Amino acid sequence: MDAIREVPAHPAAGCEDCLREGSTWVHLRACLSCGHVGCCDSSPRQHAHRHAHSADGHPVARSLEPGEGWAWCYTDELFLLPA
Repeated sequence: MDAIREVPAHPAAGCEDCLREGSTWVHLRACLSCGHVGCCDSSPRQHAHRHAHSADGHPVARSLEPGEGWAWCYTDELFLLPA
């Protein structure tokens, strides 16, 4: 929980990694440590999951879908709602 900050999502037009690779995504997630925008686990490349388990160790991401305010901790597999 110490790594969670109020960070704006990077101003990408989609998943940063998919855009770079020419891949597609389903839903977007924003890292709550650095703002990296990655694709969800339903997406072919699962970049948000990969980012959470990378050497940077940023385990918590929030949904970027309109009307959704939840977050997910990949390490502890916890669904988080705003207080």
